[in-house]
Amino acid sequence: MSNGIIALLPDHVANQIAAGEVVQRPCSVVKELVENAIDAGATQIKIIIKDAGKTLIQIIDNGKGMNPFDARMCFERHATSKIASAHDLFTLTTKGFRGEALASIAAVSQVELKTRQADDIVAQEIIIEGGKFISQTECQSSIGTSFIVKNLFYNIPARRNFLKSDQIEQKHILDEIERVAFPHTNIHFIVQSNNNEILNLPAGNLMHRIKSMLGNYIQKELVPITEDTGFVKISGYVTLPDAAIKSKKEQYFFVNNRFVRNPFLNHAIYEAYKELISYQSHPRYFIFLELDPKEIDINIHPTKTEVKFTDDKVIYMLLVSSIKRALGKVNAAPSMDFESNESYSSSYATSNTKIAAPKISYNPSYNPFKSDVSSNQKTNKEHWEVLFDGFKTELTEAESEIKMQQVIEPIQAETIDFTVFQLNLKYIVTTYNNNILVVDQQRAHERIVYEHYLKTKADAKIPSQQVLFAEQFECSSNDFELMNSLIPEFNLLGFDIAVFGKNSFVVNGTPADLQDFNINQTIDTILESYKLNTIDAKIEKHDNLCRAIAKSTSIKYGKHLNEDEMKQIVSHLFDCENPLYTANGKPVMMEVEYNDIEKFFKK
Repeated sequence: MSNGIIALLPDHVANQIAAGEVVQRPCSVVKELVENAIDAGATQIKIIIKDAGKTLIQIIDNGKGMNPFDARMCFERHATSKIASAHDLFTLTTKGFRGEALASIAAVSQVELKTRQADDIVAQEIIIEGGKFISQTECQSSIGTSFIVKNLFYNIPARRNFLKSDQIEQKHILDEIERVAFPHTNIHFIVQSNNNEILNLPAGNLMHRIKSMLGNYIQKELVPITEDTGFVKISGYVTLPDAAIKSKKEQYFFVNNRFVRNPFLNHAIYEAYKELISYQSHPRYFIFLELDPKEIDINIHPTKTEVKFTDDKVIYMLLVSSIKRALGKVNAAPSMDFESNESYSSSYATSNTKIAAPKISYNPSYNPFKSDVSSNQKTNKEHWEVLFDGFKTELTEAESEIKMQQVIEPIQAETIDFTVFQLNLKYIVTTYNNNILVVDQQRAHERIVYEHYLKTKADAKIPSQQVLFAEQFECSSNDFELMNSLIPEFNLLGFDIAVFGKNSFVVNGTPADLQDFNINQTIDTILESYKLNTIDAKIEKHDNLCRAIAKSTSIKYGKHLNEDEMKQIVSHLFDCENPLYTANGKPVMMEVEYNDIEKFFKK
């Protein structure tokens, strides 16, 4: 009888394969270890990382710890204290439960564990390297557990090479910490990165935690939501309609205090805001659902972030109605105090006053390009045209005409005074050499602004215009780290920005090119665009920031342009080094040839 070709994998190889599901990057380790600390009843958790977790991840908690036997057993695959039978999967109240995390982490790193229970005189120290048990000895340690994970993926170099930059990996870590810090406000979280404390979140209520994470500014934008139907309890905060932003961030769903993703629930949020927020605007929310564990299935994804409900439709309808009711209360009583983290007083629940739906008011006759001549002040604080000021040079009129002619010649334009019109407040249509040219107004302006800032160098920085009153800019811990690393680049491009305190900056000046604009909103949008570019491709920092500024400050679709403004865009576009595409490779214009038109009508 010949030998078979199927054989059992060695344990350390099987663990490395399993680690691929559980440990995808450093943030996966942080998530699993912090969740274990929470399940252990910790009231203080300290997270220490070096090189975004690639070199070191240490989680220290004051939980109940483990005895000598459990300390060794916890590294075995499918060893868990959370469930005893398959039936327990449907009544889960803990974070982890599969018993794969520690075995998977130990398989791809060097692990040191110190743990002690209150009744034990000494602690246990266990060392494991690459899934191989090295030693278990007695040591001195405080009550609780300390996990040290060093040199992640040291024994799988190919996997380590797939990790992104420290900035991106640290962002993922902070994201995971946020997702456990919001629902567990009774726990004091401390985060250190490369010996610098970047987060210190004392125990408190939900509003205090949100402000600690994102900044005090957000308090005035949030509306409390509280509903208890017996089947499900809904609580948390949603933003006012006029506080909606242009990016999908700060959107959190928690089911039984576990962060989850569910497109169905997300759709319910947008349904509640229907006709209250503008197109491509997004509400922020921190919503908690509490219901019987038997009504949900959390065991459908290795990371346990996806969830299914036994009755999705009921949850959907209750969520929509509770958000609408909360927003309706704001419309009836705009004065709110969130200091106590309590909902509205009981008078709202018993009042017979009819609650009206929130309304949005606007001025239909507002013209963003009009100026108040009598006051010599611009009424439009987001006037895009001043962005072109930086293109002005000290050329004579004759030299300017020659320069323009040189630009137009390659496209064989018949005259500088070309005819233009705007199509659907989105496209600029013009003609040259009997052909039709259709220009995307937003992408064209984006290209123009991008090239303008891209050419900026240290010896020729864009001049900064000091603001009358310095403006403070608050942000999340994630954005603070990113913003701090970008300050030199921002200042090179005409901003005057400095660190002002924990998670905040002060803006003393802005690029003279931009003139008046909403500082907080623009910087926030720039950061979001920058992060998207960083994720999509490895782009040089200066280039990336120029792209983000161009994306954030360019004119948008729906903006009415007069004839002179359209001509100016087309002229400056033709002056660009690459007028055909945006920095991200999207087409800026299209050409319809006269011969194609002739052929069509000859049919």
